[in-house]
Amino acid sequence: MFTGIVRDLGRVVSFDGARLVVDTEIEAGLGDSVSINGACLTVVANDRGLSFDVVSETLGRTTLGELVAGDAVNLEPALRAGEPLGGHIVQGHVDAVGHVRNVGEPVWVDAPADVLRYCVEKGSIAVDGVSLTIAALDDTGFAVALVPHTLAETTLGRLQPGDEVNLEADVLAKYVERLAARA
Repeated sequence: MFTGIVRDLGRVVSFDGARLVVDTEIEAGLGDSVSINGACLTVVANDRGLSFDVVSETLGRTTLGELVAGDAVNLEPALRAGEPLGGHIVQGHVDAVGHVRNVGEPVWVDAPADVLRYCVEKGSIAVDGVSLTIAALDDTGFAVALVPHTLAETTLGRLQPGDEVNLEADVLAKYVERLAARA
């Protein structure tokens, strides 16, 4: 489990479509979970950066397959018991890929209907692993206001219209929907 509070802006060292190597200040051991742009991956080596195996399921549901050497990535180690929950509950299970509509104030992201149905104004969403508050909604997307710290310390400050981003809807909304359907 993660909180959506990015701990390091890492750099891709290499990615061959299966093995991703990232240069980061985060210390992680073999088998540890780390969120990379919102996708939960498992550390398989930590000799020249952190290495992760990326499987076809992940490549098909995220933007990770587009990464190349030198790209910046948002990194967050898994939450440990007793650490503060500074963002919201984020699983690292990307629901879909969204598209940046515009990058003004606020930033608008177009999202598939199966993500939008879990979005509410002032609710939570993770965009490329960053915990954000939804400022507004329309029929095709949502808006988020990005504070200067988030713009400087994550990849979100580099977004351009048309960019693809990983989206994870609030897991609590998914559980509420499931439980309500059974009632």
